[in-house]
Amino acid sequence: MTPPPPQPPPSGPNPAADSAADPRPGPGPLVVLFGATAGALGQDLGSDETDLILLVWQVVEPRSRQVGTLHKSLVRAEAAALSPQCREASGLSADSLARAEPLDKVLQQFSQLVSGDVALLGGGPYTLCTDGQQLLRQVLHPEASRKNLALPDTFFSFYDLRREFHVQHPSTHPARDLTVATMAQDLGLETDATEDDFGVWEVKTMVAVILHLLDGPSGQLFSKPEVVKQKYETGPCKADVVDSETVVRARGLPWQSSDQDVARFFTGLNIARGGVALCLNAQGRRNGEALIRFVDSEQRDLALQRHKHHMGVRYIEVGLWAWERSRAELRPGKHETHGLFPQVYKATGEEFVKIAGGTSLEVARFLSREDQVILRLRGLPFSAGPADVLGFLGPECPVTGGADGLLFVRHPDGRPTGDAFALFACEELAQAALRRHKGTLGKRYIELFRSTAAEVQQVLNRYASSPLLPTLTAPLLPIPFPLAAGTGRDCVRLRGLPYTATIEDILSFLGEAAADIRPHGVHMVLNQQGRPSGDAFIQMTSAERALAAAQRCHKKAMKERYVEVVPCSTEEMSHVLMGGTLGRSGMSPPPCKLPCLSPPTYATFQATPTLIPTETAALYPSSALLPAARVPAAPTPVAYYPGPATQLYMNYTAYYPSPPVSPTTVGYLTTPPAALASAPTSVLSQPGALVRMQGVPYTAGMKDLLSIFQAYQLAPDDYTSLMPVGDPPRTVLQAPKEWVCL
Repeated sequence: MTPPPPQPPPSGPNPAADSAADPRPGPGPLVVLFGATAGALGQDLGSDETDLILLVWQVVEPRSRQVGTLHKSLVRAEAAALSPQCREASGLSADSLARAEPLDKVLQQFSQLVSGDVALLGGGPYTLCTDGQQLLRQVLHPEASRKNLALPDTFFSFYDLRREFHVQHPSTHPARDLTVATMAQDLGLETDATEDDFGVWEVKTMVAVILHLLDGPSGQLFSKPEVVKQKYETGPCKADVVDSETVVRARGLPWQSSDQDVARFFTGLNIARGGVALCLNAQGRRNGEALIRFVDSEQRDLALQRHKHHMGVRYIEVGLWAWERSRAELRPGKHETHGLFPQVYKATGEEFVKIAGGTSLEVARFLSREDQVILRLRGLPFSAGPADVLGFLGPECPVTGGADGLLFVRHPDGRPTGDAFALFACEELAQAALRRHKGTLGKRYIELFRSTAAEVQQVLNRYASSPLLPTLTAPLLPIPFPLAAGTGRDCVRLRGLPYTATIEDILSFLGEAAADIRPHGVHMVLNQQGRPSGDAFIQMTSAERALAAAQRCHKKAMKERYVEVVPCSTEEMSHVLMGGTLGRSGMSPPPCKLPCLSPPTYATFQATPTLIPTETAALYPSSALLPAARVPAAPTPVAYYPGPATQLYMNYTAYYPSPPVSPTTVGYLTTPPAALASAPTSVLSQPGALVRMQGVPYTAGMKDLLSIFQAYQLAPDDYTSLMPVGDPPRTVLQAPKEWVCL
């Protein structure tokens, strides 16, 4: 058969042929998209975490300058209540939204209609174009994440019309301040003022602006779309310097949340690689805060709009500053910023590097494997090794690299801490390992939870920098006399001192009353971490002077804080300085006064004239070498603290720290007779001081004790004068180990 002759092409326009024959280069089809939520509009779109209620779109073919059909679709919102601003601007009602389709159905219709319009205009991959970044980054992606919806790939790249307009017209308003109306006005475009359908006018005007820009001279338009990261990239922070304008702080996170949970909270925004750093407290546990580093300051500004958005049932505070309550109750007239909380510290790039960065080669090698899931194991037996941990996890969840995928946390001297980190190749293996949570290894149960590269750095840095025993920053001259007990209220207690207050600040605060302080009568109180507690005790020459100082200085300001000054007795002061508490309900004894913790009674150690060597005594004034039993004499103006000319470096916080088992408790305390009997006669006959230290950790060694007495010369050169006090076998609740230093 003879084939039929070819039919002539149909008459009329052929968009595909016209597009192919059009010599003008340009981007592919653009889908102009507009949306609105039930809450805020404009620049605040998405900041109130309300649902999407409207989508309006239209396809534009840049090369042929053709335009598709305009579509409008309502979206059913879970919370149908409309804000007054939205109700006035859109004219919508709760009834009309209740009859609309849910978001997943609307997105399916959107994809089908857009594909059909693009095919009619010539086909090819299309890209979204929006007025600003809020619609996609702050509305669509967060809502899809909350509803567990998978967005098509086309929603992960888009053109920002404001930025494209600013490329061709840089002399106009900044890109973030532009609107559809201002762009049309700057271009001199005539818009349809009679169009009152919400969203339709915006899309038609955006299309007119795009066509006008395409006719302009610039050839860089619509060439580099904005990208929304689909996945958070884990890994260590390799930057030495981080821009503070890209860092925010999130507070109120659930303790079990991981870096992936934080990244999901900020979905739609581009977080830098390894940019989630979960913060730890002093005990190495998560404190509910995190520092997040974004790729640029614009992403950071969008993240700040998510303040008090929800992660599950918890709302998360997002800001540049962290807030915390004052140590005391905030009182009327004392409120600072925001009327509630004082500003404490700022989220800076330096702090992010301190938390997420590290210099350990061992950590760098451990984190060099990318795309790994990190788990933390806590509570391991101190004798556990790699084989024990691998056997505990089992063959069903193998660790990446075997023993090389484990990182044990150790003290500076090599002792294990009971913590370790493990790497897993995928999420499924990590989930299998998490099922071993609170499983037993030996006689201990092991905790497993998700971790991050920043947490690995923090834990290793904390243990690598912590000394075995706190060391004194300057030579210490112990007080060679005890506090004289008494019930007379000849002391004053200062409460609410700034943590940075010094002896000089206290003397300046007391003013004329400082002349009535007894020699060595200023005593700072430390907390259990060895830091200032905000309390101090002052011994005055008489009860009348103490009462006068309290009346004159009570609630007087020191460094923008008012300080309470109340009279007290020497007995009350001694209770607090030795670890007890003093409140409205009375005095609570210190821990060492409890019957189960009371140490054995020792004979009184009598002070002798050879308490301090003659060579040392020549370097100090006689006021520092007072006898053990003394009669109060006339006060001297410079006897209660070292004068500038003497430079004794006396640290009052080391004399009477709280609690009494602090490693800085160094002084002339009573010494057991057994220690005196075991000391060589040649040692006791030498001029020197016998010092007893209480509360020394059981793991402390000879070098740790010697670091306390740096800048002091011990009597023998072979250090045999450091003798552990031999006690019979004791229970856990009995007195701590003691050392006697000669």
